[in-house]
Amino acid sequence: MTAEPLERTLDHDGHPGEPTAFPGPRSPSLRAARESDLPELRRLDEEVFQEVAYPAFLLRQLYDMYADHLLVLDEGEGRLRGYVLAATTAVNRDSWILGLCVTRNRRRHGLGRELMTEVLARLRRDGIEQVRLTVEPANRAAILLYHSLGFRPEPPDHGLRPDYFGPGQHRQIMYLRLSRNH
Repeated sequence: MTAEPLERTLDHDGHPGEPTAFPGPRSPSLRAARESDLPELRRLDEEVFQEVAYPAFLLRQLYDMYADHLLVLDEGEGRLRGYVLAATTAVNRDSWILGLCVTRNRRRHGLGRELMTEVLARLRRDGIEQVRLTVEPANRAAILLYHSLGFRPEPPDHGLRPDYFGPGQHRQIMYLRLSRNH
């Protein structure tokens, strides 16, 4: 599966737009990750996820395996402001969203939605039939975002999985069935 890089500028509401001449933060472009992004991707992952961030060696291997579905928000000058990573299997046409993050100062501008919308479009195009993800049950903003994109809690028990990542690390599993006509 190959994916052409997407070079698109997003406005502050997360909608495609033209670069602005006004001073302030530059609008990030949404594109496929490059190997040269790995150090900055590691920094971003540590900034957002802190003690549960992916180790550098794992990010490297995830990039090697799933680069077609690893998208970044690039603010220029080597600064990434977000990413989404989907891992796929060819056997049963399933995918897992392994990571979605946007830096704190860029949240609530539609960038997470833009990342998810684009990765879901690529997964659909590549024939993936179902996408799953885990979310911390207390992360209401993320749950609302995923729900608005069509994700639903996976049965049983409304997707709640106690100690999913270890003692006290509960998660809710959500899923979305993709259709080619969507």
